[in-house]
Amino acid sequence: MATRSVDITAFRHRVIEELGDDVRFFRAPGRVNIIGEHTDYNDGFVLPAAIDRAVYLGVRPHGGRQVGIFSENFHSRSNFSLDEIGYDAEKTWSNYPRGVCYVLEEADYRLRGADVFFNSDVPIGSGLSSSAAIEVATATAFLALAEYEVPGPEVARLCQRAENEFVGMRCGIMDQMISVLGKAGHALLIDCRSLESRAIPIPAGVKLVISDTGVRRGLASSEYNTRRGQCEEGVRLLQQVLPGIAALRDVTPAQLDEHKELLPDEVYRRCRHVVTENARVLEAVRVMETGDLARLGALLNASHESLKDDYEVSCPELDLMVNLARKQPGVYGSRMTGAGFGGCAISLVAADHAASFPRAVGPAYQEATGLHWQIYISEASEGAGEIGS
Repeated sequence: MATRSVDITAFRHRVIEELGDDVRFFRAPGRVNIIGEHTDYNDGFVLPAAIDRAVYLGVRPHGGRQVGIFSENFHSRSNFSLDEIGYDAEKTWSNYPRGVCYVLEEADYRLRGADVFFNSDVPIGSGLSSSAAIEVATATAFLALAEYEVPGPEVARLCQRAENEFVGMRCGIMDQMISVLGKAGHALLIDCRSLESRAIPIPAGVKLVISDTGVRRGLASSEYNTRRGQCEEGVRLLQQVLPGIAALRDVTPAQLDEHKELLPDEVYRRCRHVVTENARVLEAVRVMETGDLARLGALLNASHESLKDDYEVSCPELDLMVNLARKQPGVYGSRMTGAGFGGCAISLVAADHAASFPRAVGPAYQEATGLHWQIYISEASEGAGEIGS
């Protein structure tokens, strides 16, 4: 079972019928994180891939400063002025494009008013970064309409600010970076401190299989911010003996173990996940480049156990989905992906076993949980941009 993809041709026709012929179209993809969870806001390393599901925008600019946005997914419309952009407590979906416009204006990008239609086939609340895709699609479109050329990392940084400061989610920068800079057939190693990135080819003979548990992440926002605060507390305490550190990125596993007595147990375990996860990301890049899929799968498995036990952001449904996946032929490894408390798992599956994976895992999961599941094989896709005619 899989979510229905957006029919781009039909979407074009609907938008042109509604807005007229002078419409431009843009897209920005969601993402799946292969490994490197909760490391981005600790200045660490991540290894996501843009997926072949995206947010699509049809935009008609006009001469004023009013913006009208319509979401086909929510069947809802929202309007605001670029001169006074406020938070909408009723139509909360609109705060992602509102926040992007607010941050761009604050950064002295003078935007043009427009009418905007949104549609998306990135599942909402599934851990595949539908919010970042909306932000990046909005920024890409409005900057293009105003004829600004902005480097990709700066676009990502501005979109992150929108989510941090306007929406109130203290996310790192990974989701926005990969949505902007994704490359077909590749994952992207991102240094979340310097914002340097390097494309890493997805090894031949393996597929990225995404399994949506159907559990939506009701606790994710508050618990995410709590975890971030615990990591910051760990850094503050460790600075007593490691004065040169600025983030957990700067701490080695050996240093953390040496000074663990300085940290409350829960803070120590949060820090241990981040420190060991950074090491796993860098090793994952090495083994991807050598084609060692068995070791890559083992790193994914270790990441899940760390997220479950040390960071405590998994849930029974995610654990079940991961365990079912690991039992299937051709599966190298499986783990939760995204912030946690529901959403999706990612599995690395041998290409010749990928087609049979959903038929084996999905019904077994549904029988055990009674939940609606979605499983699909995703290709690594290009980042955001304008869609030609």
